[in-house]
Order: sequence, then C-alpha cells, then structure tokens
Amino acid sequence: MVSKLPNVGTTIFTVMSALAKKHQAINLSQGFPDFDCDPALHQLAYKHMQEGRNQYPPMMGVDVLLQQIAIKYKEQYGCMLEPYTDITVTAGAAEGIFSAITTLIHPGDEVIIIDPAYDLYKPAVLLNGGIARVYSLKAPDFIVDWHAVRKMVTAKTRLI
Repeated sequence: MVSKLPNVGTTIFTVMSALAKKHQAINLSQGFPDFDCDPALHQLAYKHMQEGRNQYPPMMGVDVLLQQIAIKYKEQYGCMLEPYTDITVTAGAAEGIFSAITTLIHPGDEVIIIDPAYDLYKPAVLLNGGIARVYSLKAPDFIVDWHAVRKMVTAKTRLI
C-alpha cells in the first residue's frame, strides 16, 4: 500500500522518546508518565464500566463534561462559552489540531506555518490538499517579523 504522505517520516515524539531511553533521561516529550496509575483511578474506571458507562458518548459530547468545561473557562478566563457550539472535546492535541485543519482547509488553500512548528501541522495541511507555506524563525532571537508574514498572505491563505 502506498502512503498518501510518503515524505512524512517519524515524529519528534519518536525521536525524543528514543533519546530519553538511550540516555536514561526523564521523557517529557509526549505527556505519558513513567509511573503507574493510581489504583483509585483503576477502581473508578472499573466501577463506571460495570455501570454501563463504557459505550461511545453522544456525538455532541457528554453534557456534564461540556457544561463543566464552560464553567471552568468562565471562571478562569471570564468568557462565556456555549457548551454545544463553542466546545469540542477531542482525544488529544493531535486529534484536535488535525480536526481543525481538516475542517478549515480545502484543496488549494494555503496555510502559513511558522517554523519551528509542531510536526503535525504540515502533514495535516498536505493530507487535506492544502499548500504549506513556511515562515522560518531565525536564531538567535526567533522573533516573528509580522511584516514578512503579511507579505506571504494571499487570497488563498486560510490559516496562520
């Protein structure tokens, strides 16, 4: 089978995990702990599965979770969100980023990626038929020259 993304290699997480293992370092790259889960969490998960809460959630999300996210957002940022139209719960950052790009980018649309960037951006743009235009930050300051970025914007630019 031929990949739709033949030029996409491994992720930075694979590289960093291998380096952490090689040098016996603490792996802070991906967000997975190197210690066991609290047994109380195992017990709670088991309890809820026994109660039948192990099925797919409603398409719009679990009501109580969406409402609590809206409350937390208002408390923390002072902004009101509509739980069913302003909040999307994803299984992680990668799914959220990919979903956002997939929702907004159509074939031929351009995305300006400020590099260094999260390694998912460019493959997600390409997979959706978009054109990735890269603006590279320069050492040692890594400061964005917004005038230069503005010059890259065209009628086809959909995301920066």
